[in-house]
Amino acid sequence: MLHHIQNRIYHVEILPPKQDSEKLLEDLDLFAFKYNRVMESGYCACITDNAMGLLAFQGTEVIEELKLPVYPEQVMIHLNTFHTKKNLDEILHSCISLGIRYLLVVSGDGSERLPKLKPADIGAEGAETVTSVELLQYIRREYPGKFTLGVAFNPYEPEEHEFAKLERKLAAGASFVITQPLIEKNPVVDRLLAKHPGLPVIVEAWMSKKLHLLSDAVGYPIPENTEYDPIETLKSLHRAYPRCGAYLSLLNFKTHYDLLRDTWQSK
Repeated sequence: MLHHIQNRIYHVEILPPKQDSEKLLEDLDLFAFKYNRVMESGYCACITDNAMGLLAFQGTEVIEELKLPVYPEQVMIHLNTFHTKKNLDEILHSCISLGIRYLLVVSGDGSERLPKLKPADIGAEGAETVTSVELLQYIRREYPGKFTLGVAFNPYEPEEHEFAKLERKLAAGASFVITQPLIEKNPVVDRLLAKHPGLPVIVEAWMSKKLHLLSDAVGYPIPENTEYDPIETLKSLHRAYPRCGAYLSLLNFKTHYDLLRDTWQSK
């Protein structure tokens, strides 16, 4: 992951089609367009796992179905705890078969439609529930050396609690961190970088003009009419965090994608 940061490789979030889509073929074409564009740019495609608890196709099955190319340094799969044990192992085996080694392991958002791993499923003795920590432990134990594992860091949660969780995640095998979305320099992220100077950290940049959608994440209301320039914010994050990579969520491929070419260079 240091390679990504040192070579200014953007991490671009791509959502697979929802399973109840009424325009599935169009959604698949759009996924393929975004994915191939990221590959051609030399960036890393980061494919979500049932984002916001909405049942979607798995990134690996879409890649296989569409016969999309996989370059090991350019694909990251998100993996959460809302799976059956069988499905979990199928995803991991598909990743190995496709040559995907970067995983972002998160607890995830659930819903009534999604099953959830039980501690007994993955040999998590003594755990009351499966979190990203138990999932990390399982992957490292059952698939040694196959994956580079990353985790999320939320600077909006109670600070000491979040740092304690991070220590457990690092002990369980995590080797890089992606933050929740930032729109400005954050003192908790500053503390993270000071506490773990050798840890690759990727800051998430909110690339939608709909800043109010971040209200739940940051813990305070943001008015819908708040003006927001994603590209200028991205530039400011590069200036504030030159040692960090950048993860782009909700990137507009029509209006913002072409501007990325010079964004990192024009810090």
